[in-house]
Amino acid sequence: MLTEAIRQELIARHGEPHRRYHTQGHIEDCLDQVATSQDLDGSDRLVLETAIWFHDAVYDPTRADNEACSADLAGVRLTEEGATPAFVDEVRRLILLTAGHSVGPDDRLGARLVSIDLSILGADPARYDAYAEAIRQEYAHVSEALYRAGRAAILTRFAQAPVLFPDPVWAARLDAVARVNLNREVAALTS
Repeated sequence: MLTEAIRQELIARHGEPHRRYHTQGHIEDCLDQVATSQDLDGSDRLVLETAIWFHDAVYDPTRADNEACSADLAGVRLTEEGATPAFVDEVRRLILLTAGHSVGPDDRLGARLVSIDLSILGADPARYDAYAEAIRQEYAHVSEALYRAGRAAILTRFAQAPVLFPDPVWAARLDAVARVNLNREVAALTS
């Protein structure tokens, strides 16, 4: 569904100079996780891959509406390319889930997308630390004190959530390590 022109536009967006984590590397990591998902049929795979390509297309750390803007961009570009309204609506819906990382109990694709998007939280400590540093660089406009307080609050909410990865396969593989990483970063931020 993504034409070469759309791919190039998205690659350019993911290469914007203010990005450090929300880059093409993040997109490729997410796409790799879809590629290894053997339980997806062709249509589910296509909608998930498309949502991943677009989910951080608009990323400005000074704004709170990046996911909505990314969903809107996806809607425009996919409609221009002749995607069905149902496909466009599903891609938009999935993108919007990445704003709060919360999904309903029977939302298999939503659970997969949210789990993939959050999978960095369950990375090995060195990779997690590189991610945390990249996020700090993206928020360089925020004072150290405000950043530490805000980031600690967000990470504490994640660490205390009963379900961090709504997809059971991702939860089994990543939950324990993610909670260690989150608690370790919170401790560093609040010390």
